[in-house]
Amino acid sequence: MRLIDAGDLEWKVAALQAVWGGTEVARKGELIDALELDGFVAVDGVDRIGLLTYALRGQELEVVTVHVDRAGEGVGRALMDAARNQASLLGAMRMWLTTTNDNVRAYRFYQQWGMDFIALYHDGVARSRALKPSIPLTGTDGIAIRHELEFELLLHGPG
Repeated sequence: MRLIDAGDLEWKVAALQAVWGGTEVARKGELIDALELDGFVAVDGVDRIGLLTYALRGQELEVVTVHVDRAGEGVGRALMDAARNQASLLGAMRMWLTTTNDNVRAYRFYQQWGMDFIALYHDGVARSRALKPSIPLTGTDGIAIRHELEFELLLHGPG
């Protein structure tokens, strides 16, 4: 696990395009360019196998994107652990993220990792889809993508 650096730029663009259909991510009616964000790269030897990007706003760290190439090997947990450590180092009091209702595996993982489900934005994807029309109508399991779910982890700041 390491911080993203300039040598990761080409890979980061390709990874974001593969998972998100571009470098921009829409959630809660806002479009964010994840290419401009700091984050972490999970590595196995020389292979990059996961990416997490985050935005720090005041005392909150938002996990904007997270994906792994090899599920079930602890890569997602390691990325989230790195983000939590970074949030604490940066003095954040809250770490949060948004996912969609179709992403059953993700919201199970976030709760097991220790986050609380705190909000459902009913039909929230419609607002995001207005900004990014390429958001699909259905997810990989055939579930209609309609709602946004927010998860948070409250932190205690540095030390």
